[in-house]
Amino acid sequence: MGKVLVTGATGFTGSHLCRRLVESGEEVVAFVRPSSRVVPLQEMGVECQQVNIKDPAAIKQHFDGIDRVYHVAAAYRTEHVDPREFFQVNVESTRHLLDAAKEAGVQRFVHCSTVGVQGEIKDPPADENYRFEPGDHYQESKKEGELLALRYAAAGMPVSVVRPVGIYGPGDTRFLKLFRPISKKMFVMIGSGQCLYHMTYIDDLIDGIVLAGTKPEAVGEVFTIGGERYTTLRELVDTIAEVLGKPRPFLRIPYAPVYAASVLCDKLCRPLGIAPPLYPRRVEFFAKSRAFSIEKAKRLLGYAPQVGLHEGLARTRDWYIQEGLIQP
Repeated sequence: MGKVLVTGATGFTGSHLCRRLVESGEEVVAFVRPSSRVVPLQEMGVECQQVNIKDPAAIKQHFDGIDRVYHVAAAYRTEHVDPREFFQVNVESTRHLLDAAKEAGVQRFVHCSTVGVQGEIKDPPADENYRFEPGDHYQESKKEGELLALRYAAAGMPVSVVRPVGIYGPGDTRFLKLFRPISKKMFVMIGSGQCLYHMTYIDDLIDGIVLAGTKPEAVGEVFTIGGERYTTLRELVDTIAEVLGKPRPFLRIPYAPVYAASVLCDKLCRPLGIAPPLYPRRVEFFAKSRAFSIEKAKRLLGYAPQVGLHEGLARTRDWYIQEGLIQP
């Protein structure tokens, strides 16, 4: 068997994917930037190559012996970043990798997209055929990258697309925005807390990505990879409080005035080129439902999430405490 290429290998999802592939006996290559922290990857046995994925010639020079590609790298959303950067990385770099993979005759190309391409889910749960409605430049660029990958699949390339849902677990800090205030008994719910949210424990996500890279049924298909069930935001917050051994938060403030304040804050900060302390996307977390069906992945890939929400949150809690990010 040839080598397996992983882009975005130094990120949360990419590093877990590399570890799983190495443990399965794969020879793994990672395209990394000069500034990337590569020692953890090298220690697990990953061959790290400095390759600028914006440069098609550089990519092709490093594709010898590559049999499978997991394209996880992306320009992730950051407030007030030049939108062109999203499209350069999430679309054009995807094109460069697809072209190199096609020329090299790879056996499988797995493109990592996001459920964010579907935006707010107004009649949940959403399956893979639910309409596109990206809400920002990041999501729009990911939609274009996904559609590009599917065009290559339609032309005969062995391409699969995965859309991860609400990734969390040890090693990731995105959900500190919930854990930390709940642990300090300072969490305040914005709005009713009845919007829906869907979480995916990192180990389950890696299961889904690997299946998409190995199952014949995955070629030409899009798969939503999520946890076994979704919850209300209220239930998610209460479960975090439970695993932390803290009282369930009861403070709540209306959504509308907070959202209005975030819009004003964003407008004031944008001309100054500074990140606002409060901005609309963060507040929208408390109002927009995101809940999905994983039936297609179960049916075609044999995907079966193993880590329940309570257990996954408890493992995440343990890591946060270990790293000194929250107090026990």
